[in-house]
Amino acid sequence: MLTSLLQRLGQTLFVLFGISVLVFAVFFATPGADPTARIAGRNAAPQTIEKVRREYGFDRPITVQYAIMMKKLFITRDLASYANRGELVVPEIIKAAPVTASLVCGAAMIWVVASIGMGVLAAAMKDSWVDRSVMMLGLVGISIPVFWLGQVANMITQNRYHDTWLFSWVPGLGYIPFTESPFGWFKALVIPWFALAVMFVGIYSRVLRADLVALSEEDFMRTARAKGLSPTRILLRHGLRTAMITFVSLFGMDFAQLVGGGALLSEVVFGLPGVGRLTYQALNNMDLPLIMATVMYSAVFVVIANALVDILYIVLDPRTRDTR
Repeated sequence: MLTSLLQRLGQTLFVLFGISVLVFAVFFATPGADPTARIAGRNAAPQTIEKVRREYGFDRPITVQYAIMMKKLFITRDLASYANRGELVVPEIIKAAPVTASLVCGAAMIWVVASIGMGVLAAAMKDSWVDRSVMMLGLVGISIPVFWLGQVANMITQNRYHDTWLFSWVPGLGYIPFTESPFGWFKALVIPWFALAVMFVGIYSRVLRADLVALSEEDFMRTARAKGLSPTRILLRHGLRTAMITFVSLFGMDFAQLVGGGALLSEVVFGLPGVGRLTYQALNNMDLPLIMATVMYSAVFVVIANALVDILYIVLDPRTRDTR
């Protein structure tokens, strides 16, 4: 098991290095493009362009430029956005990260609990009207775009029915820090949580149901039935635990992708100043340092999260361990 863990650690470090080189090459080493002018921003003064050239080492070899950029991103963290009056990029991302984490963690709790409940219920009542109804609801959830669902939710709760007793408690669009008001934080995020979770509930419930149904014909499930164990215990104790291997793998990838900026549409629709919305604004302003920083930090988070999922996969499934 230790060998497997060390191998995955080495693979993670190699992937992180490869991603950093690729991102740097895309943003700053593209042939025929001058990164100095793009970093300095539109209509930059010659003095600013010269300052950027010296600061980022664009008059030096490409390896030196890469080292300077990685140093600014991960060590000194003084990468500046000239398109935003010289504001430091990394503190902006750190400030936005709790908003995205709050949104994604709340939505993840909802979609995990709901999808496990729906998937287990559908598998337990296979081929019944309950099974078909649950799977149909899941298909509807998958088919609804999150930005459309968010807009509909805003239209109902912020406009048409906002003054009714049902939605009068809903605050305006935006984010309320947990330290400022825990209850206000919850009220500001509860509708975005459900809007973001709907699609994943549909996907995960259908995947879990399919895995449980397939596992019901496995030898270890037949053995459990032959021993006289109750159907509920067989399903939850034996089937669900094995099916959770796929579930955990999917969850790790989706959760990491959302925290890394995949919740952009939800943040824009609900006015949440998270990492996704920060990236969206940087794209609109062509703020190259901020775009690169969000992409780089997102990629690092996704890789690390998937490494943790691999480690959890080893714990859950002994077949993946190195037995030498």
